[in-house]
Amino acid sequence: MTTPTVRLDPSDNVVTALRALEAGTAVEETLTLGLIPRGHKIATRTIPAGQPVMKYAQIIGYAAEDIAAGAHVHTHNVAFRGTAHNYDFATDLRPVAMVPEAPRDTFMGYRRADGRVGTRNTIAVLTSVNCSATAARKIAEAFRPEELAAFPNVDGVTAYVHGTGCGMGGDGEGFDALQRVMWGYARHPNVAGVLMVGLGCEVNQIDWLLEAYGIEKGPMFQAMNIQDVAGLRRTVEIGIEKIRAMLPIANAATREPCPASELMVGLQCGGSDAWSGITANPALGYACDLLVAQGGTGVLAETPEIYGAEHLLTRRAIDEKTGQKLVRLIEWWEDYTARNKGSMDNNPSPGNKKGGLTTILEKSLGAAAKGGTSPLTGVFRYAEPITARGFVFMDSPGYDPASVTGQIASGCNLVAFTTGRGSAAGFKPAPSIKIATNSEMYRRMTEDMDYDAGRIVSEGMSIETAGREIYELLLRVASGEASKSEAQGLGDYEFVPWQIGATM
Repeated sequence: MTTPTVRLDPSDNVVTALRALEAGTAVEETLTLGLIPRGHKIATRTIPAGQPVMKYAQIIGYAAEDIAAGAHVHTHNVAFRGTAHNYDFATDLRPVAMVPEAPRDTFMGYRRADGRVGTRNTIAVLTSVNCSATAARKIAEAFRPEELAAFPNVDGVTAYVHGTGCGMGGDGEGFDALQRVMWGYARHPNVAGVLMVGLGCEVNQIDWLLEAYGIEKGPMFQAMNIQDVAGLRRTVEIGIEKIRAMLPIANAATREPCPASELMVGLQCGGSDAWSGITANPALGYACDLLVAQGGTGVLAETPEIYGAEHLLTRRAIDEKTGQKLVRLIEWWEDYTARNKGSMDNNPSPGNKKGGLTTILEKSLGAAAKGGTSPLTGVFRYAEPITARGFVFMDSPGYDPASVTGQIASGCNLVAFTTGRGSAAGFKPAPSIKIATNSEMYRRMTEDMDYDAGRIVSEGMSIETAGREIYELLLRVASGEASKSEAQGLGDYEFVPWQIGATM
């Protein structure tokens, strides 16, 4: 762009620097008063102390002092205040122009016996407790590429280990969330076979999970406890034998044409910067709208990172009941952070702030753009099975690994991850595509980034064009094209169930 800044709405009193600006640079009707880092905000008129700072036509904070026109606007002169919205419900419903079923887009997926569709075909070694983590890793690590080469339709054997499962209450929010995560991974459409490994004396008993969710053991679902098997070595040996017996059966699955309506995409962001809400997030939102029009599902999460933007989502809720579910989540998080002596503004992170984000309100307004403009059809607990199609929300922390773990457990068979500072993470068993918010970072981390949405700023590409290309990339990856994170073998260490409640 030829101008040095970008304005997002006529009512805003700040603009964003497209490049680093020296003091005295002309910006709209004023001159910069000092050096402005790339991606940071500049006041376009005087903002008296206590008055709102406006971006996206929304309040992102309040002037902590008088801010002169042309001044750098950031953490040194902007104060955070908690939100106090009078929520509206179902007042901003934009009908989705659904694509007729006959010409709907397709991808090559794995159709499971229960009708669900996977984008990958894997075998999972799940642990009930941290005490069985080493056994699970040893079992999975035994299956080297040379052996798996004989099973070309199997995408790998992965151990999902975590740091909890004991020293916790046997009921309540934390226990229920962990059980939902384990059930969600055990019954995930991207998983063909499951071996569950426990110690035996933990709070999170495998048999309780099987009973609670009606899971029956069989050739492709087996369980074992180290104490019952008589030790680590024998557990590993028997576990390897069990997986070897599953491989030929899993390999018998083949890809077939499946409608795009079978895709459920986790909408995620991490390492955000000022460009997230300008380029990658709205482009992903447009891709989400395209998917919803095909009958598919986009799942927004990270409840602390919609704080200050939730009122925009409640207006899109299909009814007041759905919108009130979202409001109750916000209230829970306000209480949760207060009783742990934190603040909702503890997020954004230092990296977010260096990238130009000042408050959680500003970050949330950009993050919410990942959800596009479609109606909000459902609000779900962490790792709860998603039963509604369209655009939905799932409760989770803003911590990316914990949030994505919940999205996958809820049924997401793809993950779309926007980032401005850069990210090196994968999220097995769901393939993850990385969408760069700025072209500079994309070029620096090209081995990790799947798509450069920064071209919206650097080349003047439209959000619609970028969104269409992201949607088409999702279809290709769903059909088996390896994402950058998959090509680098990432995803073995990002399984992080959200730990809620006391460790005892």
